[in-house]
Amino acid sequence: MLFETQDESQWHAHLRHLRTGPQRIDWSMTRVDTFCGRLMQPTTYRLSLFVPDSTHEPSGEQPDH
Repeated sequence: MLFETQDESQWHAHLRHLRTGPQRIDWSMTRVDTFCGRLMQPTTYRLSLFVPDSTHEPSGEQPDH
């Protein structure tokens, strides 16, 4: 996970910083989740990166078990 907040303005500010800042991320490898708040739970915003599956062989073949 890269970032998580329950403050919507902080969420938007962080995304703006990522888009315009010196550090670039691969947006095709990101996941954005919005956990919708209900009654007692506030809405939560989360930005994550997908992690490649390290159990696969570089050739794309599955290892023998």
